[in-house]
Amino acid sequence: MIVDCALYRGGFRQEVDGDVRGALKAAREHNDAFVWIGLHEPEHEEFDTASKDLGLHPLAVADATYGHQRPKLEDYGDTLFVVVKTATYTKPSEITVGEVMVFTGPGFVITVRHGDANPLSPVRRRLEGDPTLLSTGPSAVLYAVLDEVVDSYDIIAHEVEADIIALERRVFTHDGMDVTEDVYTLKREILEFRTAEDPLLPVMQELVKGRIPLCVRHKERFRDVQDHLLRIDRQIDAHSEMVTNVLTAHLAVLGRRQNEDVRKISAWAAILAIPTMIAGIYGMNFKYMPELGWITGYPLALLTMAGSCLLLYRKFKKSGWL
Repeated sequence: MIVDCALYRGGFRQEVDGDVRGALKAAREHNDAFVWIGLHEPEHEEFDTASKDLGLHPLAVADATYGHQRPKLEDYGDTLFVVVKTATYTKPSEITVGEVMVFTGPGFVITVRHGDANPLSPVRRRLEGDPTLLSTGPSAVLYAVLDEVVDSYDIIAHEVEADIIALERRVFTHDGMDVTEDVYTLKREILEFRTAEDPLLPVMQELVKGRIPLCVRHKERFRDVQDHLLRIDRQIDAHSEMVTNVLTAHLAVLGRRQNEDVRKISAWAAILAIPTMIAGIYGMNFKYMPELGWITGYPLALLTMAGSCLLLYRKFKKSGWL
């Protein structure tokens, strides 16, 4: 689906009469103009006009149409093809990943988005509010898209950190609650987040090296995005280690509570063993047990049971078993 198609000249949006082909034709008539076509999960037919008129590589067109690509940068001479994984935080411990493909070349930019994460309308508004940047050409759009995606990574990293802190509190404040499944769910989401952002680092390195003529003028801007991405990458490393530590602490707490339960059960078993033994002996009904003939024999037996249980209870309580 074509989301937007606009002609930009001198950093300002121009009205275009006709379809995509008309916009491309208008962009070729001016050296300071380019067309930006925005697509969302397009069908192959929607790509036909632009791909044929611009001479896009068939492999890149196939990748953009079907999606499910890893972050990468492919240089096809006059055309640069960049794939970026987008991500959004939908609810606690759930990260939704999508894709944005960017074709840039002389006089055109095509952005293809798969999934609902990170719509590009804020990027377009941001660039249209900065004519100086927009006037630098198609590479400005590539920079803005990468910057927006990396900024979204930063938001997710902070959300994940908040989830880890909340999980730590649950481990140490909710007695007996088993949060093992929640820990593994969060760890899986962090791993998925890493598979989205980590492969983008080599892409940024290529852009920063300045060996791609189309992107040379924004080399410093790309370096700023790379630095931001490196900080986020270190954060994710720290988050992964924090989740592992939370799991270790949780298992230790569970082990300690299980030990406490075993001690309590053992203590009560020992306390109950005394009256059980005494009652068992008297239950044999021996004829020659002298206390059977005493008036105080029955109360004395009960008192002995109660006293023994009380003595053991105090000892176990003092030792911390109860």
